[in-house]
Amino acid sequence: MPSILITGCSSGFGLETARRFLDRGWTVVATMRTPDTDVLPASDNLRILPLDVTDRESIARAVADAGPIDVLVNNAGFGAAVPTELIAFETARALFETNTLGTLAMIQAVLPQFRERRAGTIINVTSSVTFRPLPLVSVYRASKAAVNALSESLAAEVAPLGIGVHVVLPGGSPETRFADSAMPHLRGRDNSDYAPLIETMMGHFQMTDRPVTHATDVADAVWKAATDPNAPLKIAAGEDAEQWMAEAGQPLT
Repeated sequence: MPSILITGCSSGFGLETARRFLDRGWTVVATMRTPDTDVLPASDNLRILPLDVTDRESIARAVADAGPIDVLVNNAGFGAAVPTELIAFETARALFETNTLGTLAMIQAVLPQFRERRAGTIINVTSSVTFRPLPLVSVYRASKAAVNALSESLAAEVAPLGIGVHVVLPGGSPETRFADSAMPHLRGRDNSDYAPLIETMMGHFQMTDRPVTHATDVADAVWKAATDPNAPLKIAAGEDAEQWMAEAGQPLT
């Protein structure tokens, strides 16, 4: 029975992905900073472990407790919506610590077992906004674009070792906590130069008649990356993501 470790499973994309793999008979290691045993159905195939991707000791414990895995999904992350000039440097540092360096730390923690077995798959969940220069998300976007670049080079490094690497690129979703995590960092509504842009973008984010990404779209994309030997390096997840990447002329290969 294949096994998968997924970070950031308390809600949204990670939670839905954990459900998908459980439903299809996989052994699932669902990790969360604060474990909640009520978000997933009880199963002999499920383990819920504490994991903070910004803490190397926490990572080492979780990977050791998980035992051998076949697939790693780096999904944990958070966002911030704020003009570049006004973002707190602490927020910028935290975005890279979690979204970029947390992903790198997880990859380094599992690669030794993948190399030993000459098998394994790494799936990094980033964002299709990396191909669309939206205002207010510059540093968040940069932290995810860095993972895209990391994944491309990593794929070339480990393919000869029998290890696969994929990037899943969701669009905007009303089913995640992105807004909850992003809004506390917002600055500039009292700034006459930035306030009009902020209000315009806030209205865009709240529109209900635009294409969006559903958590099931991300679960579909992760499933494809984990099970289809012909899956491309980059997989768009969601109608809006597919549109953005097509507009950017970004080949899904």
